[in-house]
Amino acid sequence: MDPLKDLLQKAHEGNETARAQLFAVAYDELRSRARAQLQGGGRNTLLDTTVLVHESYMRYLQAGHLSNAERGYFFSYAAHVMRSVIVDFARQRQAQRRGGDAVHLPLTTQFAENLSVNEDQVVRISDALDELQKVDERLARVVEMRYFAGMTESEVAAAMGVTERTVRRDWQKARLLLAESLR
Repeated sequence: MDPLKDLLQKAHEGNETARAQLFAVAYDELRSRARAQLQGGGRNTLLDTTVLVHESYMRYLQAGHLSNAERGYFFSYAAHVMRSVIVDFARQRQAQRRGGDAVHLPLTTQFAENLSVNEDQVVRISDALDELQKVDERLARVVEMRYFAGMTESEVAAAMGVTERTVRRDWQKARLLLAESLR
């Protein structure tokens, strides 16, 4: 039996021990997804892999109860949380650049200084994604999982319970709508 699935079921039923162990079991896969997004000075190099995974986990803990015990749902939720962490860090850096005088205590000093895509673009994409979500929530979820969590078409399909072909169509449609929105 898949240990992650078993822990998800127990966590869904309210078992706090299983909820805490979930991170340890999913850690390698979450770290792999985060690394894929952050490698090579890509769009999300605002923070490093460890910070992204740990920040995501802290937000998961604060959120409380999982509303579904499925593996796909968990990783879909993780993609949503990673997006919010990336966008929050981008907004924080924007505020610092614009003279924000709040004292910031980062979890690490390994923030990348040279970004290939700036924070403004990350925030604009997130805002456009929020608008897309009002029009079609499924399209927004596909973008979130593909763009912010680096999930493959087959992983997104499994998480959403649709076919890979549907994911490809949704991905194409979402990219067109987002491109139009970002003009």
